[in-house]
Amino acid sequence: MRKIESSELIINADGSIFHLHLRPEQLADTVILVGDPGRVETVASYFESKECTVENREFKTITGRYKGKRFSVISTGIGTDNIDIVVTELDALVNVDFDTRTEKTDKKQLTLLRLGTSGAIQPDIPLGTFVFSRTSVGFDGLLNYYKGRNEVCDLPIEKAFMEHTGWNGLLPKPYFIDADTSLLALFKDSTMEGITISAPGFYAPQGRWVRLSPADPKLNDKIESFRYEGRRITNFEMEGSALAGLSALMGHRAATICTIIAQRIAKNADTDYKPFVKRMIVMALDKLCSENK
Repeated sequence: MRKIESSELIINADGSIFHLHLRPEQLADTVILVGDPGRVETVASYFESKECTVENREFKTITGRYKGKRFSVISTGIGTDNIDIVVTELDALVNVDFDTRTEKTDKKQLTLLRLGTSGAIQPDIPLGTFVFSRTSVGFDGLLNYYKGRNEVCDLPIEKAFMEHTGWNGLLPKPYFIDADTSLLALFKDSTMEGITISAPGFYAPQGRWVRLSPADPKLNDKIESFRYEGRRITNFEMEGSALAGLSALMGHRAATICTIIAQRIAKNADTDYKPFVKRMIVMALDKLCSENK
């Protein structure tokens, strides 16, 4: 079995993994991922008990119990590049033997649920809506670096989207990746199903124009008008595609739910969105706990 060299998987002197600073025993099998380190405390405020708090850079983890179920909540920071770090290191914590630096024979499946905020790009999606990303669209290009990309992606919708938008060849090739179907079923009655774009930036990659013009000022119009088998693209965020893609390749259950805090068509936003986010957190924790009953 291939040995993973120390330059490829860095383990700290205390036995923790390089970026997250977590040791294997500190990670729960069910993980809530949030972008903002401050939101980790918000999620953990609902725990009845806490085992540990670990923090390094933008990565903060609290592991504890909610209604008897063990959870870890981890901040990823912004962007799919950070998701590449987080998901890879979470997988290594459960599926790599740190002593021998080899893959374990019996693999563990994690449940990874991202809870984020997002902007709607359809006029009928109001602020405060919880959107479940049944399909995530990667504008970031991250998954294109991994072997097996085409085996887990939806290639027909990808082709249709590129044709519809007249996709600019200078941009990374977009990828379309589905969330875990069991999580889709679990949250079906509490969320709106959507197709969500993960952009590699907040401004031009999402069609925003401050001083620098986007390369294609009409791209958002093309995205809004795209239809495929009765489905449409619903919202923008910045992490879900990498989470869905890497998890599919590694065999983990993953999904993204976002609270809509901006209406890109109506051109308004709600900066007082914390009550919506708190309702999303409680809904998600309760739903995940219900799986054990």
